[in-house]
Amino acid sequence: MKMIPGNTCQSKTRRRAVDAIESAEEDVTLTFINDCTKILPQNHHHHHHEKSSLGGCTRRRIKSLLRCFRPGRNLSGWILGALILMAVSTIFVKAILMTSFLRVTVNMSPNDFLHRRSNPLVASSVLLETSIEYEGDYDKDNQQAVQTPEVWRNPTSNNYYKCVDRRSNTTRSKPAPNGYILVRANGGLNQMKTGISDMVAIAQLMNAALVLPSLDHKSFWTDPSDFKDIFDWKHFMNALEDDIQVLESLPPYLAHVKPLIKAPVSWSKPSYYKGEMLKMLKWHKVIQFTHTDSRLANNGIPDPIQRLRCHAMYEALQFSEDIELLGNKFVSRLKENGGRYIALHLRYEKDMLAFTGCNHNLTRKEAEELRKLRHKVRHWKEKRINGTERRLQGRCPMTPREAAVLLEALGYPSTTKIYIVAGEIYGQHGLNALREKYPNVYYHSNIALEEEIQPFSQLQNQLAALDYIVALKSDVFVYTYDGNMAKAVRGHRIYEGYRKTIDPDKQNIVRLIDEMDKGNLPWEEFSSKVRCLHEKRIGAPHSRLVGDSPKLEESFYANPFPGCICQKSRR
Repeated sequence: MKMIPGNTCQSKTRRRAVDAIESAEEDVTLTFINDCTKILPQNHHHHHHEKSSLGGCTRRRIKSLLRCFRPGRNLSGWILGALILMAVSTIFVKAILMTSFLRVTVNMSPNDFLHRRSNPLVASSVLLETSIEYEGDYDKDNQQAVQTPEVWRNPTSNNYYKCVDRRSNTTRSKPAPNGYILVRANGGLNQMKTGISDMVAIAQLMNAALVLPSLDHKSFWTDPSDFKDIFDWKHFMNALEDDIQVLESLPPYLAHVKPLIKAPVSWSKPSYYKGEMLKMLKWHKVIQFTHTDSRLANNGIPDPIQRLRCHAMYEALQFSEDIELLGNKFVSRLKENGGRYIALHLRYEKDMLAFTGCNHNLTRKEAEELRKLRHKVRHWKEKRINGTERRLQGRCPMTPREAAVLLEALGYPSTTKIYIVAGEIYGQHGLNALREKYPNVYYHSNIALEEEIQPFSQLQNQLAALDYIVALKSDVFVYTYDGNMAKAVRGHRIYEGYRKTIDPDKQNIVRLIDEMDKGNLPWEEFSSKVRCLHEKRIGAPHSRLVGDSPKLEESFYANPFPGCICQKSRR
C-alpha cells in the first residue's frame, strides 16, 4: 500500500516519543527500587537466610515497598511511586489499544475508511438492478440524496405542479339552475369516468343541476353496477358543491316530466353548450344525454373549465370505500419490504383484439372467433381489417411475448413483480411467454384472498376500479394499447406528479423483434436500440399535442398540461 508522505512522517514522530517515555520510566523505576533497598536493609538481609516459598518472598517484598510509600517515612517516595503507577497503567492501556487496532487494520483496505460495508441483503438485491445512480432530487424529509435504480426513476418534473384551485369568483354563486341534466354514461369504467367529468363541466357552462349519473349496463362487460356501487357518491356531491348542484334525483315536481333525449355533438366548444343546448334546456327544463364520452373539446377551453374537469376526474370521482380499501391492500402487498412493481396494462383481451382486428400469434380458430365477434357488434364500424398490416403500423395491442421482450430490453430484472392490469388474456398460450421471463406475475385473482375478491368476481367495472388503483400507485406503469384506461391512468399519474409511465414505440418494437427473430439482429444491439427509442417516452412533461382533428390529437385526460398543470416561472 502506498503511504501518503505526510502520514508517514507523523507515524515516525509518534514512535520516537513513545520510546523516550518508556526509557525514562524504566530509569525512574530502577532508581526508586534502589532507594527503597537502602532504607530497608534488614529485609534484604533476611531474604538470603529465610527458607520460604516464592509466595512468601513476594509478600515480604510487597510489604517492604508499601513501607516505602508511608508518608511519615518517605513523603517523596510516596509521591514518586504514585506517579510511576500512573505511568505504568498508561503504558498498559496503550499496549492493549494498539494490539486491537493492529488486529482490525490487518483485514482492512484503504477504501474501508471511506465506505461502510453494505448490508448483504441489500447488496444482493442491488445486484439485480441496473444502472444505479443518484436521483437528482432530494428527499424532502431528510434532505439526503435518494438512491434509485434508473429503471425505476421518475422523469424530472421539478418545475411543474398541479393547479386546480378555482378562484372564488369562478365558483358558483348558487343561483337557481336553468334546468336539470340526466346522464347515461356509456362505455367501460374509464370511458364513463371521463364522460362524467365532461358532464360536470358542461353543467357549469349551462348553469344546470346534474343528477347522479346512471352507468352503462349493456356494454361488452354487461356489468349491473350503478354509480353508488362503484363511486363514493356522497364525496362526489360534496366535492362539487362549490361548482355545480348535484342531486340524487329530480325534484318531485319534475319527476313525471318527459326529458328531451339528446346526444351532444362530440368534441364541442363551450359556445355550443352556452348557445344551442342552453336554449333547449330552458325550454324543456330536463335534458337526458344518451352519450357522455368525448362531448367536450380537448383544447380551446377556458382554464377554469379545464380545472373543473380535472377536479371532477381526479378529486371528486373517488371509488367506494370497499373498492379503495381492497385496492390499497393490493398495493401494500406488492410493495412489501420496500419492493417495487410494474403495472402492465396488457390489453390483449378478446374484445380489444376483435375490435382492432389484431390476431398475431393466435391460431386460425381463435382469429376466426374474433372476426365473428367483430361482425356481431353493430357499433364497431370497421369489419374487414388486415391484422398483419395493422400490427406493423403499431396499432395493435402488444402480445405477452412482445411485452416481456420490451421489459427485458429496457433493463428490468427477471425478479420484477408485474401486476396485470387487464381482464382475461386471450389465446391458448395466455401469459406463458411473459411468465417465462418474469415469473412474479400478479392480478386481482391471485393477489387477493378468496373471500376478499368474491364480492367483485362477476362485476367487471368494479374489478377495473381495483386495477385502476394498483396502476395509479405503481412504481412504473406500462400500457401496450392507448385505450381509455391507458389515457385515464396516464393523465392521473401526470396530475399526481409525473410518475413514470412508459409509452411503447410499438411500430419500431415489432419491426425490431421481427428482425431479431430472423437472426438479423443480436440481442445486445436490439436492447440498445429499444432503450434509445424510449429515452423520451417515460412520461416526462410536455404540452398536450394538438392535431388537425380531435381524433388525431392528444386527449385532455391523457395529458392535462396545459390546463391543470402549471409551470413555475423562470427567473
